[in-house]
Amino acid sequence: MPTFYVIDGVKIQLFFRDHNPPHFHAEFAEYKALIRIDDRQVLEGKLPKNKQKKILTWAKEHQEELMEIWLELQMTDED
Repeated sequence: MPTFYVIDGVKIQLFFRDHNPPHFHAEFAEYKALIRIDDRQVLEGKLPKNKQKKILTWAKEHQEELMEIWLELQMTDED
């Protein structure tokens, strides 16, 4: 599970051949969340409110880039 970014201490990860809908994983300390790329809906888990707000704002600004990475990883093997 590659970490692509660290935003204010929150690791942003995208996985190889992950399930739909397109999403990324955000991890901070004991908190974890799955966030859709297209509408930034939190699908699962949670982050501290201040961290979540910052990540959702960042994701909106980087939506196209996140989607490109997600699509590329769906066609790539881990090895």
